[in-house]
Amino acid sequence: MTQDEAKQLAAVAALAHVRDDMIVGVGTGSTVNLFIDALASANLALRGAISSSEASTARLRKHGIEVVDLNSADAPEVYIDGADEADSHLRLIKGGGGALTREKIVAAASGRFICIVDESKVVDVLGKFPLPVEVIPMARSYIARQMIRLGGTPVWREGFITDNGNHILDVHNFKIVDPVGLETEINQLAGVVTVGLFARRPADLLIIGGKDGVKTLR
Repeated sequence: MTQDEAKQLAAVAALAHVRDDMIVGVGTGSTVNLFIDALASANLALRGAISSSEASTARLRKHGIEVVDLNSADAPEVYIDGADEADSHLRLIKGGGGALTREKIVAAASGRFICIVDESKVVDVLGKFPLPVEVIPMARSYIARQMIRLGGTPVWREGFITDNGNHILDVHNFKIVDPVGLETEINQLAGVVTVGLFARRPADLLIIGGKDGVKTLR
């Protein structure tokens, strides 16, 4: 089974958690793109979708799915998003696509957070995937020094600007044994918008597509 086929399994399985007359939160990334396509094919009578990125907004609208603003709509009953890494406690690293701040906002506002991944994304200890940190541009060098102090190796994602107008530092060489503690510590640094650790608010359900079909972790 290819990785894309495994992603497709997880994306389609998430449809079981979406129903008519629902506002659904929609994340960002390659697996979510497959979910958006599957959602469009399902022809559900949604009240709308709340999107975490301009890219997902464009894809939803291309399929004729109405995108509504989080400030003017009811909170999403469910939020569907992918991850760059996930552990068995449903804690995640996200932000490879650069939408981590909006993803974290929609996840926090939603009743349930369902994460869809292929089996290659499931790890014992988070940190092999570089940890994205969204920073205010003027704070980039300061935050980079703080990441070094914490034991990481920060790399500026040069040439990339988030939908919020900020920069991303991808921090390599973290072995994240205390995801909640590290998320809290990094988020408290002046100039950090948010860190791509989803541990204080992990997923409620992890849907994993793989060679043996679909597996779920709660």
